[in-house]
Amino acid sequence: MNVELKNIHKHFGNVHANKGINLNIPSGTIQGILGENGAGKSTLMKILSGFIQADSGSEIILDGKSVTIDSPADAIHHGVGMLHQDPLDFPPMKVLDNFILGRFTGGLFPNRKEATQDFNLLAKEFDFSFDPESYVDSLTVGERQQLEIMRLLWLGARVLILDEPTTGISASQKSKLFSTLKKLPEQAMTIIFVSHKLEDVESLCDQVAVLQAGELVGEMKPPFNTSKLVEMMFGKVVTLGERQPVLTNETMLELKNVSLEDVRLKIKNVDLNLCAGEVIGLAGMEGSGQGMFIRACAGLVRPVGGRVKLKGQDLTGKSYHAYKNAGVNFLPAARLEEGLVPGLSLTDHFVLAEQPKGIFIDRVAGQNLAEDRIKSFNIRGTPLSMVESLSGGNQQRAELALLQDPLSLVLLEHPTRGLDIESVIYIWSKLKERCRQGASIIFISSDLEEILQYSDRVLVFFSGKVSPPIDAATTSVEQLGQLIGGKGWPEKGGSHA
Repeated sequence: MNVELKNIHKHFGNVHANKGINLNIPSGTIQGILGENGAGKSTLMKILSGFIQADSGSEIILDGKSVTIDSPADAIHHGVGMLHQDPLDFPPMKVLDNFILGRFTGGLFPNRKEATQDFNLLAKEFDFSFDPESYVDSLTVGERQQLEIMRLLWLGARVLILDEPTTGISASQKSKLFSTLKKLPEQAMTIIFVSHKLEDVESLCDQVAVLQAGELVGEMKPPFNTSKLVEMMFGKVVTLGERQPVLTNETMLELKNVSLEDVRLKIKNVDLNLCAGEVIGLAGMEGSGQGMFIRACAGLVRPVGGRVKLKGQDLTGKSYHAYKNAGVNFLPAARLEEGLVPGLSLTDHFVLAEQPKGIFIDRVAGQNLAEDRIKSFNIRGTPLSMVESLSGGNQQRAELALLQDPLSLVLLEHPTRGLDIESVIYIWSKLKERCRQGASIIFISSDLEEILQYSDRVLVFFSGKVSPPIDAATTSVEQLGQLIGGKGWPEKGGSHA
């Protein structure tokens, strides 16, 4: 299906999110959409997929015919489906029930037998391994994406929009996703791939359009010039900067013979000495134990064996508040579900994060504090902005601005998930500032290049096993990928510093 967007404008109050965008995507093309956070990529795709409506004067043309798309159901009716960064499914329901969602068959009840046959045919075509009677909450993020792709194709989508689909999935899952997407143009499908990751766009797409501050600033076809694409995205050349070595041998965190377990997984006998100012990255397939490990370091999961010490203080078995009072802060991956409070403004968050100085809240002092933090952390918002109205990058900056001072240990889950390269560099500049002040960092990331760029040492998790600490400076992405996949492990799996 040929897609043409003509003069697309969208205002949100005083914010002009899309500024007269004109874009033509031929049928059977994999079209990349690049841009920094807040460039207008998601707004443009939500207009095409019916989640929001463009301003008057904008036009969407599909296969030469001007169409009006007022809802996602309208979009599917016209053959346009969107796979969101967080799949829109229902984890407590079965895979088949999620697959059937949105299908109108004309009867009161769906034909499950027919749906199961269609499901199995699609799964076989794309080499997906699914049990339609299993539950969605047992699937990985990559498998949930596969399920959503199958559902959209079954509903009749001929244009498939993917919004940051490689965020939070493993290298092998990404490879599987890309091989699936490359099959679709052969069936005259049009793929629109929205991302800020240059390597993903360059390896997959037939052509790329770059947005900056709501405008289409350029287009490019292979062979891609990476530095030119970066310059179009940000209006300048962006560099990662030099690696910063650890300058102290003072022990910040000591784990001695620590064992952890939940209903699915056991981690046994982990030893680790983390130095002040050191950064340790945790790598592994989703569900390999790194989430349980980082929560144990935060006091949210209690060890079933061993000791946890922070600056010599034994915190084993203590509460999260005891860890927090000792200078440990944890920033979870789910920003709005666990890290921030929807419905509260930035000022509310900064006031709540401070130690109370009396019975009543000083609103003027709170507003001044919010203005200071917004300026210091370059947050695109105002003291009265609700956190849910901020972009992902600005929510992450807000979370960083909430970190207490001083700190001993910062624990982060996917600190730069879904952020463009400039935001990644900014976030890490703030985190490295904490390291220079003596704090240590442990973080989880599915981006192996990020782990190797910003870590001093790396722990790899595989099915509950934890590798000895690995020197990040002398390790390649390929070596790390082998370990994550279970290859090249030493015979004993405990972690020793």
